[in-house]
Amino acid sequence: MNHPESWPLRHLVLRTPRLELRPDDDAGLLELVDEAYRGVHPPERMPFLVPWTDTDPRELGRRMLQHFWAVRSRLTPERWSINFLVRHEGRVIGEQELSATDFRVVREVETGSWLGMRHQGRGFGTEMRAAVLAFAFDHLGAVRARSAAFTDNLASHRVSARLGYRPDGSTWVARRGEPAEDVRLVLDASGFVRPEWKLEVEGLDACRGLLAAD
Repeated sequence: MNHPESWPLRHLVLRTPRLELRPDDDAGLLELVDEAYRGVHPPERMPFLVPWTDTDPRELGRRMLQHFWAVRSRLTPERWSINFLVRHEGRVIGEQELSATDFRVVREVETGSWLGMRHQGRGFGTEMRAAVLAFAFDHLGAVRARSAAFTDNLASHRVSARLGYRPDGSTWVARRGEPAEDVRLVLDASGFVRPEWKLEVEGLDACRGLLAAD
């Protein structure tokens, strides 16, 4: 009996010159957990609005898996979030999120990401965010992308500047019991500073309805 693909995201692949991005799967998530245990940022810093790396190490792996499973289970065309596992030379080195709410109407996406600390400083952060931006603008029809970073997250701000984002206000939040400024950033499709390489995409057609890009 013929029936539609139950989970078309399993066929989606984004490729850049050095990286491969695929929506999360359980085997890959176990690699991601291992990378998190190796370290994501210096312990005296907190780059994340949700301080997930402060979780008790005895529970961190389980909580990471439960988070990604929950995100997967809630995905609908009206509100979706894809956590791409980022691989370099076949090994998971981090994750790149791309999400949207009411995309069919608003045509706006948001991004968030992290890399294992041992892989930072090699341009991977720029390459993986450029990949999902090219995917959103050129293949899904997005008109705008948003991101955010604390003022002292210099690496994230450097990536945003390279890709053409502009500031869009800020919010003050409590971070480890102290006030911290979270800077909002916005990027229009026309302002995207495109990389020299061309993104390769496989498996998109079956996903268009699920991502409200049909």
